[in-house]
Amino acid sequence: MKIRLDNIYLPTGNEQISIPTLHTDGRIENINFISMKHRGLIEIVGEMEHHPLFRPILRVNGNSFNEKLNWERESFWLPKFSAEKENVIWSGEITAPAGERGFYYSFKVRNRGDQNVAIEMGMEGSWAKTLHTINESKEVIATPKAYKSDWNNSIIFELIGETPIFAFAPITDKELDIITWQQDSQHGVISYQLLKNIILQPNEDFTLCFYWGIGLEEVGAATSAKEMLRKGYNTLKQTTLKWLNQRTLTTGDKKLDEVMNLNLFFNFFFATGKTLDTEEDVLVTSRSPRYYVSASYWDRDSLLWSFPSILITDRKRARSMLDYVFTIQKRNIGIHSRYIDGTVLEPGFELDELCAPIVALDRYLAYTDDWDYMKEAHVKKSLQHIVEILEQHRHSQWELYDTFLQPTDDPIVYPYLTYNNVLVWKTFVVLSNFALRENKQDEAQFFKQKADNVKNAIYNHMVVEDRGKKIFVWSADLEGNVNIYDEPPGSLQLFPYYGFCSEEDIIYKNTLEVIRSKETPYAFKGCRFEELGCYHAEHPWVLSIANSFLSGRKEHAKDLVLRTPMDGGIACESIDEHTGIPRTGEHFATCAGFLAYSIYHAYGIEKM
Repeated sequence: MKIRLDNIYLPTGNEQISIPTLHTDGRIENINFISMKHRGLIEIVGEMEHHPLFRPILRVNGNSFNEKLNWERESFWLPKFSAEKENVIWSGEITAPAGERGFYYSFKVRNRGDQNVAIEMGMEGSWAKTLHTINESKEVIATPKAYKSDWNNSIIFELIGETPIFAFAPITDKELDIITWQQDSQHGVISYQLLKNIILQPNEDFTLCFYWGIGLEEVGAATSAKEMLRKGYNTLKQTTLKWLNQRTLTTGDKKLDEVMNLNLFFNFFFATGKTLDTEEDVLVTSRSPRYYVSASYWDRDSLLWSFPSILITDRKRARSMLDYVFTIQKRNIGIHSRYIDGTVLEPGFELDELCAPIVALDRYLAYTDDWDYMKEAHVKKSLQHIVEILEQHRHSQWELYDTFLQPTDDPIVYPYLTYNNVLVWKTFVVLSNFALRENKQDEAQFFKQKADNVKNAIYNHMVVEDRGKKIFVWSADLEGNVNIYDEPPGSLQLFPYYGFCSEEDIIYKNTLEVIRSKETPYAFKGCRFEELGCYHAEHPWVLSIANSFLSGRKEHAKDLVLRTPMDGGIACESIDEHTGIPRTGEHFATCAGFLAYSIYHAYGIEKM
């Protein structure tokens, strides 16, 4: 998979380590891990662009090798580069191996000339600060240390509070000639160099691999690196490639496959993760600090957007996601956003988020037929809890349900949203089917009747005439006031996708015609990248491209997704309507999952 030339960052990572800022010049600006104790990301950060956390070094006969690096990804996820200058070929790769607590950065240099060359190769960098990130990043007040350790016969970096908070450490497969570090006494910045000197003969090559381990203190970090060293990077890579290839999807279109699978794996590793301190699976909007609400949990984002793509690639992981929701996140289901331990982060009730767990559970059972999961006590209690909350938001007269915030998390205009009530309809249909499965006829009929009531109420109270045609409104107060509008995070386009109506429903068709008309301010009619936006981010949304894949506009969506650079091919919140470059929300991991799933839904070919 070749990298688009406009790419700046090539994020990669695994369950425990995120590398969001691998630059195309080879430097890594920061890495991070998830901490349950701290309820978010802990970022290990370099000083500046010219003094990043990690930088690969190659000098040939004393001169810096400064050629442009040419990048590609293996199996849509593992970045590697190559470059050539004056008969010297330099290549490298970065892999966070599946199941390991760290990553490796390996290098190979080859002399294609007929003269010996002096090579100095290795890594250098600076550890400038540590950040705690939950939407906002704040510096951690603790003491960074660097010291020699017998555990890896190299340097250890450790952050010390009352006790060690974390440590990271390198180990190499060749003995180094230079291992140096120094700490700025005024600012605490730790700079280091790890170098190997060799004379490379004609037609000879040399490899050097740096294994970087992370842990809660010195021993954990050093032995994480040593474990990878013992296995060797070839074994680690082959194991990881096998893992990735087992989960790769295809549409039969090479370019579309690149977009789909890159976003599939970005979602897998940046919207889910394992905490370093408690080794618990958690769900977040994004493990990249480039996304403006990173490291926190939303029911909608994780279950309506991220979950479907993980389900079709890793059923075990999908079940783990549901376990997390129905245990740790259970008590505050439906509340705007939460910390990874389930505590409320941003208050505010959102109806779409309350329905999301049941919609995801239904999808899981339909795909896996794992009906034994319904016997789990935490699942049954969660469903009962959701129904109880739902009834608190029912209109006194009609079977319609209110919300405090819209799917963009912005304040409502009117409290009854049509899209949200379609999700309520879906919820009652699912609950009715669950009851039938358990042969609970009365309960099944009860929820079926409620679903019918919701549908009737939508058609009776959420439909108006606009320009001589009946359309679904965005929201209403049920006292005569409505607004005509749409939002990509909860679009009216998705009614057939959720089974509420057919694409041929005349009111549905009229609605799409209105929200996509030139009179609609966020339709971007006639623009080069024409797709729906909203006032939360006043540009075309990538979620709206995904919605088009799911709602009968797949050729339009395919054209857009193959033309827009997005964020190096990775989903962002919105793109520029004229250029396709990101305008808001880079590294939007849960959106990446929904985009990957929507492409597969429209064009995917099932594996034999």
